[in-house]
Amino acid sequence: MAREKRKFVCQECGYTTPKTLGRCPSCRSWQSFAEEIETLTTSSKHRGIGQVSRGPEPISKVAAGEVERHLTGMSEFDRVLGGGIVPGSVVLIGGDPGIGKSTLLLQAGNALSQNYGDVLYVSGEESVSQTKLRANRLGVVSDTLYVLCENNLEQIEKYIDEQEPKVVIVDSIQTVYLSNIPSAPGSVTQIRECAGHLLICAKNRNIPVFLVGHVTKEGALAGPRVLEHMVDTVLYFEGEQHHIYRILRAIKNRFGSTNELGIFEMQSTGLADVMNPSELFLSNREEEVSGSVVVSSMEGTRPLLMEVQALVVPTNYGNPRNTATGVDRHRIALLIAVLNKRVGIDVGDSDVFVNITGGLRVDEPGIDLGVLMAISSSHRDIPVNRQTVIIGEVGLGGEIRPVTHVERRIREAAKLGFRRVIFPEYNLKGLEIDEDIELVGVSDVYDSLGALL
Repeated sequence: MAREKRKFVCQECGYTTPKTLGRCPSCRSWQSFAEEIETLTTSSKHRGIGQVSRGPEPISKVAAGEVERHLTGMSEFDRVLGGGIVPGSVVLIGGDPGIGKSTLLLQAGNALSQNYGDVLYVSGEESVSQTKLRANRLGVVSDTLYVLCENNLEQIEKYIDEQEPKVVIVDSIQTVYLSNIPSAPGSVTQIRECAGHLLICAKNRNIPVFLVGHVTKEGALAGPRVLEHMVDTVLYFEGEQHHIYRILRAIKNRFGSTNELGIFEMQSTGLADVMNPSELFLSNREEEVSGSVVVSSMEGTRPLLMEVQALVVPTNYGNPRNTATGVDRHRIALLIAVLNKRVGIDVGDSDVFVNITGGLRVDEPGIDLGVLMAISSSHRDIPVNRQTVIIGEVGLGGEIRPVTHVERRIREAAKLGFRRVIFPEYNLKGLEIDEDIELVGVSDVYDSLGALL
C-alpha cells in the first residue's frame, strides 16, 4: 500500500519542514518553500536503483589499470578535467545564462563523436531545430552526434539503452523530471532524484555524463547542495558578458586538480582555446601610465601574467568608495589600511578603483603587492616601469610574505620579455634562474616603494 505525505522543501538548499515558513532557517532565504508530495510505500519488495556490485573485495587485490581518458578536442577543457574525460564520470557545469555552456558542450560533443563514437545530446530547453541553428554557426556536422529533445527521464534512459552512446550530455538537469515524482521539474526533489538516476546510469554503463546546471542570482548552482556531492566533477563557466574571454574553473574534481583554469575566447564560430593567456591579457598596454602594474598569479600549474589598474581620485561624496573588478573589495580595503599604517600614505579621503584587465577574477594573495603598488602609483601619479613584474603577498605588519612556484612565475615573465621582477626576499633562497632578468628581493612595503617609485 502507498500513501502520500505532504511536505514543504526550500528550493535553495533543500531544507524540509512539515509546514511552510516565511524564511528558511538553514540558508536564510525568504519565500523559498514549495509544497511537494512524497509517496511512501509499505511494500517490502520495493527496491530503488543502485550500482551493480560484486561484493566486498580486498583493496590489495582490486585490479586498477590505466584509465584511457577521452579527449574533448579542446585543450583548455581537457586541462581543467585533469587530462580528459574519465569513462563513467559525471560532470556538472554551471554558469550564468548566455555565458556559453551549451556552446562549449556542443563543440566538445562534436569532437567526441568523431573520435570515439555516438554522442547523445539531450536538450530540455531547446527544440531540435533550435539546436541545429547553433550547430550550423559552430560548424558541427558530425553524423554520430545525436540530438534528442526530451524532458522525461524514463524516455531518456530508454534511448540511452537503445543507442548505447559513448557520451551523454543533458542540457539542463533542471528541465528533466521523473513522472512518478509529483513535483515540478527544477524542484529540489526532482533534481536530486534525476541526478541520482543519471549517476547510476553512468557508473553501470561506464559512460561519461555531462549535466548543465542553472545558477542562482548569487552565482551558486541552483538546487540542493547534495547535487554537487553526488557528481564527480563540478565546473563553473565564468566571464563578463561584455568581454570575449571565458574562464572554466574546477571547483571539485575526483580525477584531477581543482586548481586548474581553462581560458577560452568567444568568437563568431564558437569558443576557441587561448594557448598563451599571459600574452593576450597584456596586449594593448598603455605606455607610462600611473596606476598600471603587471602581476603574476598561479592558476593551477600555469603562471598567468596580467595587468592591474588602479585609479585614486578625491571623493565627491561624504564617504569614499572602494570599487574593485576582478579582485575582492574587502582585500582592497585591507591593503589600503596597511599602506596608511605602515608607510604613511593616506588615501582614506579618496575614491579607489581597482581593475583586473581582461575580465579575469583572481583570488590568489600573490598579487597583493602589485595591487598595493598600483594604488601608490596612482596616488603619487608616478608610473611604474613597463618592464617590471611584481609578485608578493602583503601581511598586516607590512611584511612581504613568500609565494609558491616563484621560479615558474619568473620564467614566464622572462619569456614575455620583462627585464625586472620584484618579489619576496625570502624566495631568493635556493632560487635557480638562468634567464637574463633582474631579480629584486624586498622584505616590506617600504622597500617595495623604494624599488619601484
